[in-house]
Amino acid sequence: MEVTERKEGAVAILTLQGPYVGAAEAGVIMDTLHELRERGEKWIVIDLSRVQTMNSSGLGALISGLNTMRQAGGDLKLAGVNEKVDKLLAITKLHSVFESFASVEEAKASFAGLA
Repeated sequence: MEVTERKEGAVAILTLQGPYVGAAEAGVIMDTLHELRERGEKWIVIDLSRVQTMNSSGLGALISGLNTMRQAGGDLKLAGVNEKVDKLLAITKLHSVFESFASVEEAKASFAGLA
């Protein structure tokens, strides 16, 4: 899996690209989010539009990342969630935990006034 990062205004956008997010990929995601926090980033969008599926380790990384950003006074939002990942979020009742948007632009706009 590849993780790319870009900054648009006050929002850091992480794009995950690969067929699967599991335990090995979860470590990469967490390392990246901790680096962002250490650099003072608080507003994060994770673009999942290029991820085909995810397991509980991937979900755990997202939950941990959300907690990390909220403890730093920020937030983490999801964008581009496909049908498989969306079903996983629904089954695990994480729809009530994560804000999810159809596009990165919509997720980024949701930070308006906060960032």
